[in-house]
Amino acid sequence: MATRRSARGFTLVELLVALFAMALLAVMSWRGLDGMTRAQAITAARADEVLSLQIGLAQWSADLDAVIQLPQASALDWNGRVLRLTRRDTTNPGNGVQVVGWTLRAGQWLRWQSPPLTTRAQLDQAWQTADRWSQSPGDDDRRLEVAVTPLQEWQIFYFRSDAWTNPQSSDATSAGALAQPGLTPEAQRALAAQTTPAIPEGVRLVLLLPAGQAISGQITRDWVRPTVGGGKS
Repeated sequence: MATRRSARGFTLVELLVALFAMALLAVMSWRGLDGMTRAQAITAARADEVLSLQIGLAQWSADLDAVIQLPQASALDWNGRVLRLTRRDTTNPGNGVQVVGWTLRAGQWLRWQSPPLTTRAQLDQAWQTADRWSQSPGDDDRRLEVAVTPLQEWQIFYFRSDAWTNPQSSDATSAGALAQPGLTPEAQRALAAQTTPAIPEGVRLVLLLPAGQAISGQITRDWVRPTVGGGKS
């Protein structure tokens, strides 16, 4: 009698309870794995955001380091919409120069770079294109731009005469010096060469990154002109 009881199998209720317990464990295990996968995806996305910002700031500094002052031409200009600069082609100096633009458009910090330029006409055209690109870019302009990072707002300051100043106020002073009637074209060109804004001793970049990113809030980045002795930042 005892032998027959020990050989008896599970009842239907016991089997259902076992299956329910196994299903519950499977659901809990799946949720744990799904949570780990989501955490890994979020971590990777955050790491990509930080890397993009680091690369963008490094490119910003590299562009400023490569700025070149050409005769009767602006090397660096901030008009409130776009920061434009003329830089050397450091990969192949024989290709000429390039015009680079940095702007904020549709919540993105963007960088644009012209093809290599070898004539003054090409330089003037690229300078105008960079300004147009910052506001209403065409398809060709968009192919030359790179989205760096989401951005809420930004500010630019120049370090001149031992103080951080608004770049537009400095440019306005230079522009006023050029507006002198009665001068011959030759005298105007000579005056332009004398009053062309010099590359500032330093440039301060202030970024306000939106909430929800890996890094949010305000970031300040100071660049010092390599030829400035001692540096100021």
